[in-house]
Amino acid sequence: MLRKNEMQYPREMPPPPPWNFQKKGIPPPMKPRADFISVFLYLLIIVISVIKETNKKLQETTKRALQAEAEKAQAELSFLKAQVNPHFLYNTLNNIYTLAIIKDDHTGPSIMKLSNIMRYITDEANHDFVGLQNEIDCITDFISLQKLRLTKKTTLEYRLEGLIGNQQIAPLILMAFVENVFKYGISNHKCGDLVIHINVTDTSINFYCKNVLYPDKKNTERTGIGLENTKKRLQYIYPNKHVLNVSDHDGFFTVNLTIHF
Repeated sequence: MLRKNEMQYPREMPPPPPWNFQKKGIPPPMKPRADFISVFLYLLIIVISVIKETNKKLQETTKRALQAEAEKAQAELSFLKAQVNPHFLYNTLNNIYTLAIIKDDHTGPSIMKLSNIMRYITDEANHDFVGLQNEIDCITDFISLQKLRLTKKTTLEYRLEGLIGNQQIAPLILMAFVENVFKYGISNHKCGDLVIHINVTDTSINFYCKNVLYPDKKNTERTGIGLENTKKRLQYIYPNKHVLNVSDHDGFFTVNLTIHF
């Protein structure tokens, strides 16, 4: 019973039981959400496009850089060969001039050998590669010219071994070393030996030379234009295909060069 002046308030209603959608056969309401798969695919397409465009530009840049480097190497190589040829001819002409002054009987044959060398330089040395036989003939003619100025104090051992066929080689690539032997290995006052060996196989050529180091020539700049340019030419033409060892110890200057065709 209610007392006087007391009001009756309804009791707090309990929460309704949870709605069982599965029992009623009604699907649950969908919560609003972003389509993450679509966004992911969209971003993936953008990333792939950026990567492809970046790779394309990188390849074009690399191609231009390699082309520029190749053109630079070719231009420098042409310049190096242009330097070697006059340097070689200058010394050879001096030798023949001396023969002509003393009216030596070898003057005529020497002029013919020089003519052969000049023809080789003019007609073939401008090519990237020449027949190995032609290169060897040029070296042999050059050595024959140099032998004319040797005295009894100097002995020369020139040996050519192996079978020369269709092998190709860069022109005048050995000439600077051959010239160096005669330029620094001869003394008018002391005895000395000059050694030049060439061994040829089907796949390689080995060049070896040796001469005495004389005190009056030891301090001379031994890495002249021809020798330095030949080293650069070897790097350009035979990368990873040649082994060059140069030594000036124990009173001798030696060169051991192997080139793989």
